[in-house]
Amino acid sequence: MAEKRMLIINAEVARKVDENRGDMSYSEFFNFLIDRQLEEEDKEHDHNYVDKEEFHQFAVGMKELLRNFLEFFLSYGLELGKQPQDKTFEELSQKLQALGRSGNKTKNH
Repeated sequence: MAEKRMLIINAEVARKVDENRGDMSYSEFFNFLIDRQLEEEDKEHDHNYVDKEEFHQFAVGMKELLRNFLEFFLSYGLELGKQPQDKTFEELSQKLQALGRSGNKTKNH
């Protein structure tokens, strides 16, 4: 037979246990709650978080996607014969160059 211990709890907690345990004994109910909580924590750990490497790969991928988009946007504008006369074109060109530099840095790390 399993060793038994006494657990002293607040009267309000005891009332909630009695209202929700149904046909389970106190021990069965507490075991159920503890097991359920531990399962939830395992699920949260597995599915709601990314590790440092996963986040780094995501950031590198997003920078590459943005760089490709800017490159396409700029080259498409040039192919249509648009001259780079405004500040927007110059800003995009600078961002593209900056992304190219930061992309090279992240590949080395």
